[in-house]
Amino acid sequence: MRSSKGRILCMDDNADSRDLVRLTLMAAGYDMTCVESAREAIDLVRREHFDLLIFDNWLPGLTGTEATKLIRRFDQTTPILFYSAAAYKSDKQAALEAGAQGYLVKPVGIDDLLTEVERLIRTNGRLTS
Repeated sequence: MRSSKGRILCMDDNADSRDLVRLTLMAAGYDMTCVESAREAIDLVRREHFDLLIFDNWLPGLTGTEATKLIRRFDQTTPILFYSAAAYKSDKQAALEAGAQGYLVKPVGIDDLLTEVERLIRTNGRLTS
């Protein structure tokens, strides 16, 4: 059994998107937890350690940007990557200003997703070591 390359939390209200991210990143060696709401994500981040958070932006209830702002109140170090169909420049800017480190617009190639995930986990490891 190979060891995990890191723990990732994926938050997306669309089951197909969650499954795509989960299966892709598990195949690449990551330990995945997926939730469908911002409230679930915030509760998990309060209780558990993750090496990366992957958030959709447009969700019922709290948006990914709002969740990011709330998480940054108690966790300033875990990198956050948005993987969202919200393609407006203002959506990306708001997410980055809220505390995200990356923003990919769906659909994106699997290689691009893997490259960004690896970059953010590697960068976070250097900053917190």
